[in-house]
Amino acid sequence: MTTGSFLILKLFISIGFVVALSLVAEHVSPRVAGLLSGYPLGAAIALFFYGIEIGPDFAAQSAVYTLPGLVATLCFVWIYLQVSLRRKEQSAPGAWRAAAVPALSGVAGYLAAAWLLHFLSLSRLPAALLPVGAILVFARLFKKVENAGIRRKIALNPRVLFVRAVCAGAMILAITGAAGAVGTRWAGLFSAFPVTLLPLLVIIHVSHGAAAAHTIIKNFPAGLGAIVAYALTVSEAYPAAGVGPGTLMAFGAATAYLLTFQWMRNRLHEASQKALRRA
Repeated sequence: MTTGSFLILKLFISIGFVVALSLVAEHVSPRVAGLLSGYPLGAAIALFFYGIEIGPDFAAQSAVYTLPGLVATLCFVWIYLQVSLRRKEQSAPGAWRAAAVPALSGVAGYLAAAWLLHFLSLSRLPAALLPVGAILVFARLFKKVENAGIRRKIALNPRVLFVRAVCAGAMILAITGAAGAVGTRWAGLFSAFPVTLLPLLVIIHVSHGAAAAHTIIKNFPAGLGAIVAYALTVSEAYPAAGVGPGTLMAFGAATAYLLTFQWMRNRLHEASQKALRRA
């Protein structure tokens, strides 16, 4: 697979995923969209490309550094939330500036965190424990953010889908170009960049206001465990089984995590409802 083919593949898959998640946010809930945003799409494509073009061992080592890169991703969403909360125009939909400033601030925070993290020399276990600890911390920080639904559905027509695709595509091209310019030293860290989450937040923020975007952020850390499972599996499976089988195994691990998490969440909700009825 050539670099051009990889870029086209990543672009089309990422655009499709961003548009699909925006529809999930509108027609299911931003809460579910936030959880699914942790699915390892951008990281999976990047690591797959590394494995095909450079080699399974390089991809496996990059996957180890994808894990601390998730801490930078959490810094991105935290900064996005904080900047958004402090802007007067953030509550109403329709203003691109309301989403642009938090998005750019979040990207700057991601780059700063990634720069600090690139000095770390980590083995697999410490690399995995770092994002797990960060997920717990940021989930607590986002605990006070209220889940908000979307009442005003946007009619699906070619113009709406085209605008969303262009928005997602432009961001993905910019992100991919930046990652390619910094070299392989940053390969693992940049594979953790929120390549689908960033355009999703902007689209939902502009279309439905800040509250819906904040709901996605609130539920994002829980879904991020899927990328932890994916990267850990790649780091083990690529050298042992090869890129193709290793990718399937990694997607299986990520999917199993999300299904297990959702099952546990449903059980806890049912138990709390029963306790309330008894009281």
